[in-house]
Amino acid sequence: MTSAETRLGNSLPDDIRRVLIARSLRAFGDGYVAILLPLHLSRLGYNAFEVGVVATASLLGSALLTLAVGLIGYRIPRRRALLAAALLMAATGLGFAEVEGFLLLLVIAFVGTLNPSGGDVSVFLPLEHTVIAHVIADEERTAVFARYSFVGAVFGALGALSVGVVDWLAPVIAPSIISAILFGLYGALGLLTFLLYRNLSSRVEADTGTPQTPLGPSRGIVYQLAALFSVDAFGGGLVINALLALWLSARFGIGVSTIGAIFFVTGLCSAVSYFVAVPLARRFGLVNTMVFTHLPSNFCLILVAFAPTVGIAFGLLILRSLLSQMDVPTRSSYVMAVVRPEERPAAASVTAVPRSLASATAPLLSGWLLTVSPFGWPLILAGTLKAAYDLTLLRRFSGLKPPEER
Repeated sequence: MTSAETRLGNSLPDDIRRVLIARSLRAFGDGYVAILLPLHLSRLGYNAFEVGVVATASLLGSALLTLAVGLIGYRIPRRRALLAAALLMAATGLGFAEVEGFLLLLVIAFVGTLNPSGGDVSVFLPLEHTVIAHVIADEERTAVFARYSFVGAVFGALGALSVGVVDWLAPVIAPSIISAILFGLYGALGLLTFLLYRNLSSRVEADTGTPQTPLGPSRGIVYQLAALFSVDAFGGGLVINALLALWLSARFGIGVSTIGAIFFVTGLCSAVSYFVAVPLARRFGLVNTMVFTHLPSNFCLILVAFAPTVGIAFGLLILRSLLSQMDVPTRSSYVMAVVRPEERPAAASVTAVPRSLASATAPLLSGWLLTVSPFGWPLILAGTLKAAYDLTLLRRFSGLKPPEER
């Protein structure tokens, strides 16, 4: 642990602690919902394509809501926006616990916060990123984003592991009842998040001397980053946890608890890698760390499609998880560093929206590919697109340094 991380461990502001705890609660819910959702929809009689449609609706709705935050969010107090998002999360969980009709599920997925990707692509992300960048000093920013990503990965992994309760309780409780309970728990986590954000201080709001604005001088940089991030997100959307779980189950004939265990281990590996990213970024720079850890992970993803056994596939997924997520805290830190402070809320939203839109359309294609063929074409396509993103990012932005690297 670096000296900056040691200082942070002893003196994290209360507002940042609340953000980290809220991130942990949401990640736990997202971790098991990403696996529960396709299994729940399959039990209701829906096929892989229809699962992809629901996943697309969920991600598309999140993208449009995040876009609204980017366009008008600078006029809304951050605390109020976070409270509204938490209430929406609670309503989403309760809706999925009660509804079985496909059209109604589609509507709830579109307007709600359900996350079938296993990561955080919701409206919470740009809001929390802005709070972190506003409260924390530049030299400590990447380390805090590493903690933010770390708690998300650890609790997401625990959530994935906990979905094994579906198999454990199946002999005594109907799966439909278990699903309703777990979706209800997701709603309860939204209420807990609401209670946490009620106590945020005035420090999280914009300084009155530098009011938040839409994008201005940084517009060109942000639009280019947003376009590149959308390519990466489209690739990631092809292999979201919900559809990857479906493919693993069909390809190797494994059950819910085994899939949950796989995602638990890969989630922990990703969590460890976040802290490794901090000294690497300090030594080699944010962009270099993003690219040269991400490229090998994409080749591992392509190889998973050809794995002859679940053990080899598991090993490749572990290796991928050790490398693929180091760009998460570094990417978040980089965006907040290369724009003007008053543009951060808009920049966070504008770079998040294309990611959400791209990842929203990808599950539809992935679900169709899995319906046409059981082979892992989505994994190959995802790895290829993400590798192209890495090389383009390096070429375009290696010369644009954040303040701490200048």
